[in-house]
Amino acid sequence: MTDLGDAPNDRQLTTEGLAPSARGRILLIACGALAHEVLAIQRRGGWDHLDLQCLPANLHLWPDRIPDAVEQAVIERREDYDKVFILYADCGTGGLLAARCAALGVEMLQGPHCYSFFEGNARFAEIAEEEITAFYLTDFLCRQFDAFVWRPMGFDRHPELIPMMFGHYTKLVYQAQTDDHMLDAKARDAAARLGLAYERRFTGYGDLAVEMTRVATA
Repeated sequence: MTDLGDAPNDRQLTTEGLAPSARGRILLIACGALAHEVLAIQRRGGWDHLDLQCLPANLHLWPDRIPDAVEQAVIERREDYDKVFILYADCGTGGLLAARCAALGVEMLQGPHCYSFFEGNARFAEIAEEEITAFYLTDFLCRQFDAFVWRPMGFDRHPELIPMMFGHYTKLVYQAQTDDHMLDAKARDAAARLGLAYERRFTGYGDLAVEMTRVATA
């Protein structure tokens, strides 16, 4: 079973029960890897009409399961809300999640993955070609590097796999959502373990904050 470390579980990742506002209730169905960021943006905006339900972050190990998990959550919860918004990008589903959301009549985040929307989708598209050999970490992946990268890829048991799987990468880019020296140290350590050059880039919350603001204030 994958070790999720300090990743909060579904019960911890809910804002249900907050006092209703004049606006209608909105349910955010999010990847568990975005939990800390979503709640931070919500607190900053003071949006108590948003409720958050997170799906397990380790669904990213099996992207084909994401559309079904999102659909189940939408069907189970949508009758209690005026609007449902999906806080997933494509995330390796090859367009299947977008098609499922369209069929369900719900909106989702734009972009191929979280690295893109944290960077800003427009900016990421500009630099994607020149950074084709970059491996990205977010705050979440810095915390969960062993659980989501090191052990699932078998590097703890077979370090000889590292050059086979990462030989075409040249650098590790830590897209920092927050200024946290401990996470910076973890990212540097990950780069060293993978044999990659290191770059820290502060992105903040990028288009995640833009889209949440649009949905919350519409």
